[in-house]
Parts: sequence; C-alpha cells; structure tokens
Amino acid sequence: MRRMPEIIFDTNVLSNFAISGELTLLQAMYHHTARCSGHVSAEVQAGFHAGHTGLRQLSEMLLDGWPPEEHCDSFEERRLLNVLSVSLGKGESSCIALAACRGYVFACDDRLARREAERLGVPLSGTVGILIKAIRIGEIELAKANAVLKVMIQAGFYSPVARITREMVV
Repeated sequence: MRRMPEIIFDTNVLSNFAISGELTLLQAMYHHTARCSGHVSAEVQAGFHAGHTGLRQLSEMLLDGWPPEEHCDSFEERRLLNVLSVSLGKGESSCIALAACRGYVFACDDRLARREAERLGVPLSGTVGILIKAIRIGEIELAKANAVLKVMIQAGFYSPVARITREMVV
C-alpha cells in the first residue's frame, strides 16, 4: 500500500541537504512521502543555472521526479498562495498553502515562513529536526549528523544550534 505524502520541502531545506551531499539521506527517509511545490523546483533550477553548482544533484533528482512536484490547484490553495505571496517568496507561499490544505508537515528554516505556517496551524520541521529524526530512526549516527550540520553551517546555513546533542535526540 502506498503511503500518503507527509512532508513538503521548501528550497532552503532541500538546498542544505544538497550542499552537504546528503540528499540520499532525505530520499531514504521520505522516498514515497515527500513533495515539493512547482515553485520550489523552479527556484532550485534557477539557482543551479545561475551557477550554484552544489545544487546539481538536486536539480537532476527533481528533473527525475523526486521529490514529486505538487501545484496549488484548488481555489483555497490558490487563495492562500496569493495572500502569503505578499510577504513571502513563491516557494515558501506555495508550500505553506499546500501543507495547510492537504495536511502536510512543512519543512522550512525561514523564520517568517515558519511564523506564517504556525499561524495557520501547519506542522513544522526543519533541517535540524530532520537530522534529529534521522538519528532517532537509525538512518544516521549522531557524530555523522553533527558532521553534516557543520558542513551546512560552513556553507551558510543559519542553524539554531551549533551541534545536535544526545539530549535532543531522546
């Protein structure tokens, strides 16, 4: 039986895992349950074509269909997209609209986008939360997760923590 999508990724989370070389970790954790919006896919492709070579593998994976793209098709999804687009980018706005209307977890690290999602009652995760979940389910060891997080931070990720501790995992 095929599982329903559970998480929709914003550009920044996908980019963090791409730049750290850990897209396969995301794919292992969310192979059949992940989605992104068409706007997020377009942002990634634009970034890659603008010279961000760290997005090459992600660009190729998106072109190959992972994570699958979803679009704001219903009236309510389009309405939310338009309202949110006043203060957020199209990628974030479309993901929040889809998450709010379809019951997904929204994976994002942007403070303003997270605040809007919380206001709408959308469950949240982010880069650090995904790494913690990966440790909990045995996809990655704590030391490896911290090494990945360090690479992300060195690449410009503004992480809420410098490292993941054992206490965060339990």
